[in-house]
Amino acid sequence: MSIFEKKIKVIIKNTINHLLKENVILYPTDTSWGIGGDSSSDLVVKKIFKLKKRNNKKALICLVSSIEMLKRHVKKIPEKLINYINSDNPTTVIFENPKGFSPFLINSDNTIALRVTKNKFCKELIENFGKPIISTSANISGEETPFKFESINKSILNGVDFIVPLENKNLKQKVSRIVRLNKSNNIEFIRK
Repeated sequence: MSIFEKKIKVIIKNTINHLLKENVILYPTDTSWGIGGDSSSDLVVKKIFKLKKRNNKKALICLVSSIEMLKRHVKKIPEKLINYINSDNPTTVIFENPKGFSPFLINSDNTIALRVTKNKFCKELIENFGKPIISTSANISGEETPFKFESINKSILNGVDFIVPLENKNLKQKVSRIVRLNKSNNIEFIRK
């Protein structure tokens, strides 16, 4: 194991300790810098909405590490969406009938936004944590999405409980697209 791999293992272990304590983390995702935490914790969800100054009616995205984890947290994975779920282009999918999440993450129509991450760090973090984590852009609601660590608002940096020490991480520099099946069972893009 290389020195870098050992360092990543230590960072993941420290990050999981914070997730287990219901702390809010700042971490690099497969798109931008994100704010995250335990997706099953009401306290964490409330902290994140407060930190972002975000209306709690506006949904937050969560990341899963694999299709297998996704299957444990949604009732059904529509066949039409498999290519989007597996896409290398970060794609968040709206699923019906989620389970195992804080009710504060579930929309009024009983849906949730989930993405199978392709990011190696996020994948390993989530696999080791054993459940999905929240992933919302690390900005005050309405401000620009931070793709570089230096772009993150000071109030976000000061408001999180733990900053994953990977500040030089190269990110995709674009937000994920968001898709869902509409009532007519057709694919609808919420965000392209």
